[in-house]
Amino acid sequence: MDMSGQERPPTVIVGVDGTSAAQAALAWAIEAAVERDERLRIVHGLGMSAVMGTLAGSGTERHQAGEQAREGGHALLAAAAEEARRVHPDLNVSTLLAMEDAPAVLLDEAGHRDMIVVGSRGLGAVRAIMLGSVGLRTSTHAPCPVIVVPEVSERRRGGRIVVGVDGSASSRRALRFALDHALVTDAAVVVVNSWEVPLPQDPESLAADTHSLHEEMFDRQSEEVVAGVLAEVIDDRTEGLDISAVRIQADPVESLLEAGEGADMIVVGSRGRGGVSGLVMGSTSQGVLRRATVPVAVLPPRAEETD
Repeated sequence: MDMSGQERPPTVIVGVDGTSAAQAALAWAIEAAVERDERLRIVHGLGMSAVMGTLAGSGTERHQAGEQAREGGHALLAAAAEEARRVHPDLNVSTLLAMEDAPAVLLDEAGHRDMIVVGSRGLGAVRAIMLGSVGLRTSTHAPCPVIVVPEVSERRRGGRIVVGVDGSASSRRALRFALDHALVTDAAVVVVNSWEVPLPQDPESLAADTHSLHEEMFDRQSEEVVAGVLAEVIDDRTEGLDISAVRIQADPVESLLEAGEGADMIVVGSRGRGGVSGLVMGSTSQGVLRRATVPVAVLPPRAEETD
């Protein structure tokens, strides 16, 4: 909501911090706002350490350090807004410099109709640390979709959007988001459902025929899950889209990463079902976030959703 208490129009909210990863996120957010005909909100969180300056030195020195941080933040936001207006002069752009850290200000600004966009940098441990401090924290608590854009990502349009489904409410929301995004980007949608057959505990169950029966059972369940989710989610707006399904016995993270290589986006729920169809569990979404080389959209569960 805005300061008058009225619910504002849907907004794409992007966090910037001067890094090349944030620049990639800004570029993605600008195009998303144009495609969705929404406002763009560019935010920068100083964090209390920057606001207060360094702990060392006199009070005057700490005050000067804080002022420099604020001046730098304003300059950063001005440059980002100028870039957005240069690319799309008619875009509705606003900025916010906040005292909180980046995840806090992003969460404070977001409503359920918005979209948050953040950047991620590098691979392995470095990227995991950054995701832990921004991407994962934001996607865990956000009331709206969170898009994590890799530093090396190229903006793609009209290719394919890969979405993981497992029959949970969270994965149905992920599919709805993927379909809505495909409508405005002319992309095809690839629905992925994967499963792993647990190894039996007793030797007798290791027999080939018994294991084959288990594989057939999981395959039938996967087919039912995909058919059920598609029947529930596809409507008159989206039935004309190019939609295909990939069902595979494989690790959920690996199957999504393989299907999503070179895609416009991978879409996952922030949590899903465990057991038979654990495709969009928290561990899966985190695994995809840490390793994907394309933008990843994480759809948080609504408060009323229970599986």
